[in-house]
Amino acid sequence: MKFRLFSALLILFLLFSACNEEVLPKPNAKLRLQYSKPVLKQLETDYFSFTYNSAAEVKIKNSKVLSLKYPEMKGEIFINYKNVENNIEKLIANAQKLSYEHSAKADGIVEQPFVNQENNVYGRFFEVTGNAASQAQFYVTDSTKHFLTGSLYFLIKPNYDSIYPAAAYLQNDIRGIMETLRWKSQER
Repeated sequence: MKFRLFSALLILFLLFSACNEEVLPKPNAKLRLQYSKPVLKQLETDYFSFTYNSAAEVKIKNSKVLSLKYPEMKGEIFINYKNVENNIEKLIANAQKLSYEHSAKADGIVEQPFVNQENNVYGRFFEVTGNAASQAQFYVTDSTKHFLTGSLYFLIKPNYDSIYPAAAYLQNDIRGIMETLRWKSQER
């Protein structure tokens, strides 16, 4: 009887002492989104031209309105052209107002001036952080004839942490559009 009791206690002791390994939960996985280096194409309209990322599908509504759709990222850059007709102040004010309308949901808006004197392209780029509807806005003009605005939207509910990699990638595409933009001199 003593032998059985001793054996049972020994087995229980060995079982409990053998299982002293601490159980740790697995860390949360982080999604790493990487996008390919852009392959550039040229876009020509009646009023302007620029290079854009070939990952985008160009949707032309008319000669003044188009969009660059990025299906892989569920994002779209909407671009609108307007003629300047002694109303440059109003056009700039409206573009800036549109950019700052997102400030209610945004954590911050960083405004960056853009100047390309050689090609007569001047404007502003607005980088929006936080859960705003648009993650970037821009406008460019030559101040006398041409005015172009653009907005980046994702076709999903905004969650900045989730869309940040795609937003950063598309913001670089917008900067590329601004840098390569050339005005057409013809009158319309």
